Amino acid sequence: MKLIGLNREEVKQTFKNGEFTIAVYGMGKMGLPLAAVFADHGARVIGVDINAKVVEMISNGENHIKEEPGLDELVRKNVKAGRLRATTDGAWAAKQADVMVILVPTLTDERGNLKLSPVYDVAEKISQGLEKGDIVITEATMPPGTTESLIPIFEKSGLKLGEFGLAHAPERTMTGTAIRDITGQYPKIVGASDEATLEAVIGIYETINRKGVIPMSSIKAAEAVKVFEGVYRDVNIALANELAMWCEEHSLDALEVFQAANTQPYCHLHMPGAGVGGHCIPVYPWFIINLAKKTNPRLTKIAREINDYMPHHIVELTVKGLNKIGKPLKDSNILVLGLTFRGGVREFMKSAAIPIIKELKEWGARVYAYDPLCTQEDAKRFGAEWKEDFKGIDAVIITADHREFKELDLEKLASEMRGKVIVDGRNVVKLEEAKKYGFICLRVGRV
Repeated sequence: MKLIGLNREEVKQTFKNGEFTIAVYGMGKMGLPLAAVFADHGARVIGVDINAKVVEMISNGENHIKEEPGLDELVRKNVKAGRLRATTDGAWAAKQADVMVILVPTLTDERGNLKLSPVYDVAEKISQGLEKGDIVITEATMPPGTTESLIPIFEKSGLKLGEFGLAHAPERTMTGTAIRDITGQYPKIVGASDEATLEAVIGIYETINRKGVIPMSSIKAAEAVKVFEGVYRDVNIALANELAMWCEEHSLDALEVFQAANTQPYCHLHMPGAGVGGHCIPVYPWFIINLAKKTNPRLTKIAREINDYMPHHIVELTVKGLNKIGKPLKDSNILVLGLTFRGGVREFMKSAAIPIIKELKEWGARVYAYDPLCTQEDAKRFGAEWKEDFKGIDAVIITADHREFKELDLEKLASEMRGKVIVDGRNVVKLEEAKKYGFICLRVGRV
C-alpha cells in the first residue's frame, strides 16, 4: 500500500494492520534492530544484506548481533510470525516494498572523507524496483546534502522526485541500546522532500517511537542534526581534556572540580579520558570541516587535535608513573587493558589502545594486552602480546571501560605486579582503594 497522500493517523493504522511493506537495506548493528522493531509493530519487513550468511541466519529466526539485548527474541518472534524475512536481492526487495530504508555503513578515512559506494549501490538497486508512491528514507549518517545527491540515481527508475518521496531520518542509536533508542529514548528527527512525504514518514516513526518525531524544514537540516550532535560531543570532550590537563599542571583533581561545576545547570563538562573513538564522534567533525568553503571551523579542528592527542598523553602519564618507581619506559612490561574503543562493544575504530601500543613499542617497552571481548589474534594484530594475568607487569593502562575493569581485584594486582603503576584512562579505578594497596594511580586530570 502506498503511503503518500495518507495522513499520519492513517499511516499508523495501516502500519499496525500490516498493510504495507518496508525494506531495510543493511542488516548490521543498527539495521537489524530497526527491521525487527518495524516488524514487531505490525509492518511486513524485508531485511536486505549482501552477506548471504547473515540473510540465512535471519531467515532461520537467528540474530547475529549478539551484543544487542532483546534482539534474539524480537527476530525469532517476528520471523516465526511471518512479518520479517531477509534476502540478498535488493532490486527484488524494492519491487515488493512501499518504503525503503537505507542503513548501510558509510565508510570513512581518518579525515572523514566518505566512501559512499555502499549507499550508491543500494540506491541503484532501489531504482530498479521504485514505483510511483514509494518512499525512500536514508537513516545512515552522511554529510548534509548527501541524501539529495542520490536523486539522479533514483530517477533512473523513470520517475521524477515528487512521484516518489525522499526523506532523511538519522539513526540516533548506540550498540547495546539500539532497541531502547529506536523505540523511545529520543524523539526521531525527520526531513522530507515534500509535505505529503513528511506526513507519511512522521506516521511511520510515531508508530514505533514513544517520544514522537521532530519534523525538520528540509532533508539537509535533518542530516545536520545528527552531525551536529557528534560535533558537540567531540568539542566538549576536547574542552574537558584540555581543562583536565590544566588541572594536572596545577595539582587539582579535575573530576572533583567538574562534578562541582556541573551542579550549575548551564555547565555540562564532559568526562576526560584516553581518547575519542568509534565510527561517529571522531568522524562527524570532518564532515563539517571538509564541507566548509567560506567559513573556517577552527574550534572543530582544534577539538579534533586535542582528542587525537590524548593517547599520547596517556603514554606521558605512564612515563611519569614509572619514573616514580625509578623505572624507565624502555624494557618495562606494560599491560594495556582494553583494545576496543569503549566498554561492552567489540569495535576498534579509532580505539585509544592502538596508538598507545604503537608509541609504547617505539620507546622500547614490552607491551601486552587483554580485553574480555577480544582474542589473542586481536592483540597480535595491534602489535601486543596477549596476557591474562599481571605477573611481572610494571604498569597497567586502562583504555576501555569494560565492566570487568571496573571490578578489578586490586589486591590480586598488587600481589602479582612487579611495579605498582596504574594509568586509568577511563576513570574506573577507585583511587582510595588503589592507594591502600600501594599503587601509584594516574588519570587524565589527576597525577
